[in-house]
Amino acid sequence: MIDAILKQFGFSENTFSVKPFGSGLINNTWLIEREGKKYIAQRINQQVFKTPADIDENIRLIAAYLKQYYPAYIFTVPLSSLDNETLVQNESGAYRIFEFIDGSITYNTLQKPKQAYEAAKQFGRFTKLLSGFNTERLKITLPDFHNLSLRYRQFETAINEGDKERIAFASKLIEILKGHAGIVATFEEIQHNGGFKKRVTHHDTKISNVLFDENDNGICVIDLDTVMPGYFISDVGDMMRTYLAASGEEETDLSKIEIRDEYFEAIVEGYLGEMQEELSSVEINSFVYAGKFMIYMQALRFLADYLNGDIYYGAKYPLHNFSRAANQVVLLKQLINKEQLFNEKVQEFVNSPHLSDFGY
Repeated sequence: MIDAILKQFGFSENTFSVKPFGSGLINNTWLIEREGKKYIAQRINQQVFKTPADIDENIRLIAAYLKQYYPAYIFTVPLSSLDNETLVQNESGAYRIFEFIDGSITYNTLQKPKQAYEAAKQFGRFTKLLSGFNTERLKITLPDFHNLSLRYRQFETAINEGDKERIAFASKLIEILKGHAGIVATFEEIQHNGGFKKRVTHHDTKISNVLFDENDNGICVIDLDTVMPGYFISDVGDMMRTYLAASGEEETDLSKIEIRDEYFEAIVEGYLGEMQEELSSVEINSFVYAGKFMIYMQALRFLADYLNGDIYYGAKYPLHNFSRAANQVVLLKQLINKEQLFNEKVQEFVNSPHLSDFGY
């Protein structure tokens, strides 16, 4: 299967090796080695991304802009096939190939605050460099991906139409999430607030989507399938959701979920170090809200899927999505408890000389 695709990119038979690569859950990924050089091949999951050509077009548009205005910026661009196409499609799917960046490292989990700082810096820089790009040119590769209003309506539908036994079992968790519906109201206000701007936004800022060098310095962001117009709260919020607690969303011992202040500070210093001048005062004042926005949305999605019989995320055990939702509710509660402190940390950074605690 992948061999036939590689031939379309000029890889001759028996001159390369192929093996599965990475831990991504959406696309299929392989590491290709040929004559001492490495490449990454991917098959785009068309159950998730219905129009792969839109992803390809977005990447080409952004690549052209960056090449013109910031040629030194490292941006991973797909190779062209023998037919000069960067996306090759056949009956088995849509494929693209990237050159592997020599010396680059990826992490599935954060090991130190510096990594969070570097990741936040890279995501902030990506959006900052594209501040002059017309976002209306970008295709929407995942419609309503971070539409919290829609996610709440889907949650309500699951409560009304989902599995009755599961609804009864999850009643306390349902009421807790209903009690935080003000987070949705704030999101709806943001959409009508001129102080919030749609920018080129990555939308999937987990740590594995940043390349590092051997000294843990960030090289660039990768996995650009979800790059679309969006609000900064999507990127900052996803970093908070996935960086702040050492235990991830799969942790079932809720007592182990604990927010690490130094990782929040790393996100602030990394992201605002790049984006402070780009953000309005109302956006900066909503920095901590970004975390509430993303954590709450993911809790809604996990619990709705549980109530609906695990039809979206699937489940490795009967209470899998219920446990994920409970995990996110605890994380949300902890963030709310630290909200005043974290708001003060944001303002402290904004109003003082930018001397980083991470050696920069």
